[in-house]
Amino acid sequence: MMGAVIHQLTTVTRGIRTKTTEIPQEICSADLPKSVRKNLQSKKKRVHMAYYGCQLKGTLKAPYMSSPATNDAENMNDDIKTFSPLTVIGWVKPFIVKLLNDPDQKFTNPGDFRLITCTEVDTNGFGWLLKRDQKNPIEKTLEEEDEEGTKSFSKNHAIPKKKHVIQMIYCGSRYSGMQINKTSPLPTIEGEIISALVKAECIPEICATDLKLVRFQRCARTDKGVSALAQVVSVRLFENNVNTVETINSYLPPEIRVIGVKRTTKGFNSKIRCDARTYSYTLPTFALSRDTSSVPDSSFRLSREDFHYVNRLISFYKGTHSFHNFTRDKLPDDPSARRHMYQISCSEPFVRHGVEFARIVITGQSFMLHQIRKMVGLIIAVVKGVVTPEFLPLSMTLKKTNLPLAPALGLVLECTHFESHNRRCYSSHSSRTVTWEEFLPTTEAFREEKIMPVIIDGELTDLSFSNWLQQFSGYTFLVI
Repeated sequence: MMGAVIHQLTTVTRGIRTKTTEIPQEICSADLPKSVRKNLQSKKKRVHMAYYGCQLKGTLKAPYMSSPATNDAENMNDDIKTFSPLTVIGWVKPFIVKLLNDPDQKFTNPGDFRLITCTEVDTNGFGWLLKRDQKNPIEKTLEEEDEEGTKSFSKNHAIPKKKHVIQMIYCGSRYSGMQINKTSPLPTIEGEIISALVKAECIPEICATDLKLVRFQRCARTDKGVSALAQVVSVRLFENNVNTVETINSYLPPEIRVIGVKRTTKGFNSKIRCDARTYSYTLPTFALSRDTSSVPDSSFRLSREDFHYVNRLISFYKGTHSFHNFTRDKLPDDPSARRHMYQISCSEPFVRHGVEFARIVITGQSFMLHQIRKMVGLIIAVVKGVVTPEFLPLSMTLKKTNLPLAPALGLVLECTHFESHNRRCYSSHSSRTVTWEEFLPTTEAFREEKIMPVIIDGELTDLSFSNWLQQFSGYTFLVI
């Protein structure tokens, strides 16, 4: 038999109202199958239920708990697959149907709700989690996601509901970063992209001021002056145009190009699904020399000894470290300051207009504001003898130190990696992968035509790096 049950159930409908209802006596006396009782757990667990829909709470004795609870929304799907529906659904479904159809509850559309799981929510309690199918936080299968349409949110407007990825490249020298800054009138890459999407009728104009309506999300938030050869944006778009890429580009300036637009899965988020990001930092090799030279010189070439010395220094960054001193407003014990670097190296030098340059290439899981530029700045400080090599590990442990910020001009987002997402697509025989191989000729041509001339001219004409190196004569690494 079910055992003693407290005959009350509280309904919470996301802040709409709260109501206590008596549980019918016939439900309390229901029998559970023997096979179900074997799967019930006596150990009490908690679960976080901050999802869409409504939550039903009640209490019963501990032996009648459901499958293991989880606080991870992504892993919850696995629990649902192993969870026997007979455990709770068969027992409580008649009451749930009655409750959802109760006009006093004011559910907008009870038919859209379905029971997802049941789990304990307090020391003696259990809970049912009901979700709207259209707002289920657990990502649906690829087949289900093909059935999306256009959603109306007012009488006069409609927003697209088909998720796409936009792959784009740009030279950021004229822009104040990737992300729109509502408090600043300065131009941004996102501002240009959103304007082009509206003009191309890919999104309605009303969404330009509220990007949440189209689930807009950038993969990497590049800083002011930083360029990209592999930026990704996930966004819901209308599919009105046959040549979407050409249409969007017709409304973009030449230093910003969309190179690919394709459908993706409904739950795809370009920031979350990105496994790693690769950046390069191009700089004149005299900045990496232990020589005192600090101006472009066509006769200067980096010695092999200094080249290998730089690679030994920057290899320190590999692995997981606390980079709280390499960004803003981070404390040493802040877990978000811990970042993992997969690879970092200095490439072989190359010559442009008689001046030798090199690229520092770094691949990491994620990066914070100014992190790479301060990583490069600290390496140059060590090379120039401003601080000793022993200062590198100290920068990760000191509470606060003032690290030099290298110029933004040479920083380029080289690649964004989506291996986990692509493997999932391959296993489902889906073509909705995010890859860059097919665009390599286009990206390399854009690098040579748009990005490299700006970097080279910035050094040869404006003496960008030479002027920056002058600060080291009076630079103080403030330690607190």
